[in-house]
Amino acid sequence: MSKIRVLVIDDSAFNRRTITKILEAIPEVEVVGYAVDGEEGMRRILTLKPDLVTLDLEMPRMDGFTLLRIIMSNCPTPVIVVSSRGGDESVFKALELGAVDFILKPTAGAFEELIKIREDLHEKVREVFNLNMSCVRKRGELLRKSCEGESIRPVREATPLTVPRKRGQEIVSVVAIGASTGGPPALQSMFSAFPGGIPFSIVVSQHMPSGFTRTFAERLNRTSALEVVEAAEGDQLRPGCVLIAPGGKNMVFRKADGCVTVQLLDPEPGENYLPSVDRMFQSGSEVFGSKLLGVVLTGMGNDGSLGVRAIKKAGGQVLSESEDSAVIFGMPRAAIATGVVDSIVPLEKMTDEILVRCGFSGERN
Repeated sequence: MSKIRVLVIDDSAFNRRTITKILEAIPEVEVVGYAVDGEEGMRRILTLKPDLVTLDLEMPRMDGFTLLRIIMSNCPTPVIVVSSRGGDESVFKALELGAVDFILKPTAGAFEELIKIREDLHEKVREVFNLNMSCVRKRGELLRKSCEGESIRPVREATPLTVPRKRGQEIVSVVAIGASTGGPPALQSMFSAFPGGIPFSIVVSQHMPSGFTRTFAERLNRTSALEVVEAAEGDQLRPGCVLIAPGGKNMVFRKADGCVTVQLLDPEPGENYLPSVDRMFQSGSEVFGSKLLGVVLTGMGNDGSLGVRAIKKAGGQVLSESEDSAVIFGMPRAAIATGVVDSIVPLEKMTDEILVRCGFSGERN
């Protein structure tokens, strides 16, 4: 099997050394070179033609954003962004421009953090050959069409949509969505297409480290007619509101006195995917039963495959993103392999499919 050829672009000598050392410890990887700024990085990309680029966003001469735009326009290549915890807003802008994922920037002396960065980078680099770069570009086009002007929240009237209720079918009251690699732009594209005033709640577990999900929720809130917030302990599920599980925590649900609230749990030993889609789906199936709709979007691994079985056993419904639109088909493939998925849907049609299954026709007045 041929090795994954990686180019490291970073103006910090410490970061270049650390990331290179981590990469060289992966048997499947060959570090083919490095660059200290965007201009040198672009030259190296054109001459070395790497399979993957790790990219710092703040660099002299040409910053990472400019380089990312050039890469995606002229020679689409998988890019993993290297970001500090304070650069979370920049991360989501980079993901919208075509970066496929991000890792935390190494910090000298932070041994435990370095171990986590090593684990994340190992896993994400190994998925490069499973990436669908045409979907990365298509996702960017969807975002540009659906979210013109990211800083302005769209103004939409909450036009009710009606469809005859199927006999014996309960109306969905909660939609639970799980995603990993490629998920942030996918969720932004989906939520920007929802009308306001929807009579159901949405909960999301997007694999993401702690410290980033609040900014992610704020960004989604600006580009959606829905209310999108990072979930907090004790939050109530409300129609028209989206709760994003905090990074590094698991979001489950508790019903008491007729009210459903959020509980945030620390991960158990050995849990690799956080926030866990399986834990959210399993808890949701126990609390909401047949009124729950589970949605599995793009991502590596098999998180969600246990949860979708629990949803179906409780009488709920399950949707999965199609291979045609998934940046990485790992999570959707694993869900589909269970045999319980009700429908396989491309991203651009997912919002309307959710509306239909929640009692709407999808034809907006």
